[in-house]
Amino acid sequence: MRQDPQLPTPPGNAPVVAGATRSAPSAQAIYQGFRAQRTELTDQLSDLQGTREQIVRQMDEAEQGSSSYKALETRLNDVDQRISTVDKMLAANAVQLAQSAAIPGAVVEQPPPVYRGPPDAVFVLGAIFMVVVLLPLSIAYARRVWRRGAAVVTSLPKEITERLFRMEQAVEATAVEVERIGEGQRFLTRLFTEGDSARSLGAGASVPVQQKNIKSSERLP
Repeated sequence: MRQDPQLPTPPGNAPVVAGATRSAPSAQAIYQGFRAQRTELTDQLSDLQGTREQIVRQMDEAEQGSSSYKALETRLNDVDQRISTVDKMLAANAVQLAQSAAIPGAVVEQPPPVYRGPPDAVFVLGAIFMVVVLLPLSIAYARRVWRRGAAVVTSLPKEITERLFRMEQAVEATAVEVERIGEGQRFLTRLFTEGDSARSLGAGASVPVQQKNIKSSERLP
């Protein structure tokens, strides 16, 4: 049987590395790491500022000089120190992020989104088709309907036209007669309501009647 060759033993001072050696991170990975660090630091700063506002409100409600007020004051100082530390870390991260972005290949632009709908030429052609074809057809159909309706309205039978004319004349004659009757009623009403003039008219009308009776009696034998 063939024996496997023995591997050379490393020197005593050289460290033994188990597994494959790790490759150095790429420039893009470093840039993304700094961006993630900035996001995390920003969230921490926001939380600390919210905690500080809560402590300040509690201090306003607590009595100055009391034990709770002193504890809140100590906690406020601690939060202020942490906020200062996070601000410094954000400033350092901004410098590191700018430096990593300057490395070629760190910032990879995202490709534009792929539009999977119909091309723009389809919409343009559709609009042209509507203007050139459908619009004239719609106008022609509307004019045809309008002309048909006008012809139906104007083409009345002769008998109906004559009957309508006679009805119009009868209505006008009736209106004239009603107006005359109304004028007579207004005249009689004025005579009966005027008093002295009505009496004088009645007296004047009675004299000729008496004279006529006298003359007729004289003629009798």
